[in-house]
Amino acid sequence: MSPLIKWTPFFEPFEDMDKMFSEMMPAAYKGQSGFVPAIDIYEDKNNVIVETQLAGVDPDKVDISIENDVLSIKGESVKRSEVEEKNYYRKEIRTGSFYRSVPLPAHVMGEKASAIAEDGVLKISIPKARGVKPKTIKIKTKKK
Repeated sequence: MSPLIKWTPFFEPFEDMDKMFSEMMPAAYKGQSGFVPAIDIYEDKNNVIVETQLAGVDPDKVDISIENDVLSIKGESVKRSEVEEKNYYRKEIRTGSFYRSVPLPAHVMGEKASAIAEDGVLKISIPKARGVKPKTIKIKTKKK
């Protein structure tokens, strides 16, 4: 379980400024060497589903692991072609290694997870663990 952090209005203006800078200069702000893929996490009756956009990333170069209800996705995006005379006006396509680790909102059966990549979107489906029913224990008394 992840620790809770108390919200305080003192930091709110800084969060807005941080978001503004990350949207204005994504490559410079995050670093040219890699990136952190954005994810969506939702659930249905039986599964926790995680989706992330990995357009241009070879699915064979992506590793997915689940340990203690924490999902980790790591991989590498490589540039497919090099320009000999580089005179870029803008360079925003990110290449390099990436890593993302997130706690899942429910207990899951990681060994039964499945993943599919389609149209640049990686979709990971992880079955929820069945709820553990509490065991009732009858107390016996000893007579003297």
